[in-house]
Amino acid sequence: MREPTLQSPIVTTTSATDRTNDAPLRERVERVLNLIRPAVQSDGGDVELVSITPDGVVQIRLHGACVGCPSSAMTLQVGIERNLKAHVPEVTAVRAVG
Repeated sequence: MREPTLQSPIVTTTSATDRTNDAPLRERVERVLNLIRPAVQSDGGDVELVSITPDGVVQIRLHGACVGCPSSAMTLQVGIERNLKAHVPEVTAVRAVG
């Protein structure tokens, strides 16, 4: 049986999060990033998961058009961080690394 997947980068129910809580933390973060990735790629950028600190800070690297883009801070906070916190409760923050 196929595992249910999140259909949208923003899901308003907790059931989508509940279904993925059994997976390792990194895998759950990657799943959410994979949902966000097409929107970032449509603007010529991309996002890479670098690491997750023990205190729940997700470190990502921005690529392509995202590098140096004035909107990348907004994408990071509103798009990526909000979605990760909503779907992966262990995430406390998201930081871009060089």
